[in-house]
Amino acid sequence: MSTESTPTPTRADRTPRPISDADRAELEERWHAVLPHQAELGQALVERYREPHRRYHDTRHLLAVLRHVDAFAGDQDLFLVRLGAWFHDAVYDVPERELTNEESSARLALRELSRAGFEQEDLTQVARLVRLTADHLPGTRDPEGDLLCDADLAVLGGTPEEYAAYVADVREEHAAVGDEAFFAGRLAVLTPLLERELFRTGKGKQLAGRARTNLRTEVLELSERLGVEPPKAAREA
Repeated sequence: MSTESTPTPTRADRTPRPISDADRAELEERWHAVLPHQAELGQALVERYREPHRRYHDTRHLLAVLRHVDAFAGDQDLFLVRLGAWFHDAVYDVPERELTNEESSARLALRELSRAGFEQEDLTQVARLVRLTADHLPGTRDPEGDLLCDADLAVLGGTPEEYAAYVADVREEHAAVGDEAFFAGRLAVLTPLLERELFRTGKGKQLAGRARTNLRTEVLELSERLGVEPPKAAREA
């Protein structure tokens, strides 16, 4: 298979993906349930997720994470986890700038929620949750971190068709990156996921089998395209 990249629209040429009336209404309703007196902030966050260069980390992803937070929830502090979900990809630059996207998103959360009158303890917790989505490795006894990370990774446990659509969106989001560099970067991201336990919530763990199958399939394909030996975790049945 050729590793030459097909010409793709530049970031400046792209337009935001349409958002359905139903999705917009659901986002407005979900934001109102969290911070009813901060409507402008909610609208500003939605517009961030509609930036033209986003193809996976857009409003559909935001909604999916919010829905999975609710679906996977146990006795966590849902108020702060939901805020973490809203802010977790609020900044998404491709390529990243001086700070990681997660760090920039955490700092945005600190700034905006401070203006909204949040106490320091809650500010710190929301920012911490956002930062966790960089590597999805919450510590022990961190139910809120477990919940947000599981919700963010739930896409890995989709059907083969859903997973393929996710991969295609990620590729389009990084259209400026050549195929070989993208494949190598993707392999570097996925291999550690395949080598560890992915989910920690009870309902999240129900996706683990399908997620490992999806990851293994993609890792084997990437290894073949790059002409490298697949990692041990992918070779194991």
